[in-house]
Amino acid sequence: MADLLRQGAAWLDEQRHTHLTQLVSYQRGADSVELAATIGRTEFEQADDYGVLHRIESRDYIIRTADLQLAGETVLPKAGDQIRETDGAVTHVYEVMAPGGEPPWRYSDPYRVALRIHTKHVKTETDGP
Repeated sequence: MADLLRQGAAWLDEQRHTHLTQLVSYQRGADSVELAATIGRTEFEQADDYGVLHRIESRDYIIRTADLQLAGETVLPKAGDQIRETDGAVTHVYEVMAPGGEPPWRYSDPYRVALRIHTKHVKTETDGP
């Protein structure tokens, strides 16, 4: 008997990948790869030493696990890697990280087809003078 949940998850991932992505560049050191990513966000809550809750928002990139290939091999995200998102003459640079000891990425589905990568904006670059 076919696994209908797996088939449904594959269909949903195909729809997301086809209709809800834009190209970004994933970079680790000198290695980089262009891949299609769906942009999202995650809100984290973190209590400080006084018990006050702080909300921190992460810009997330959902990508296919198999698409993250650097230097010819499939890899998983690491804190410190960068994602570059270009909008015209402006490039926004995001660093892979998550607050308060949270992991910087997680699988986005039970079949490990997609990754949700948490990031923080670290700089903006512009072309030209």
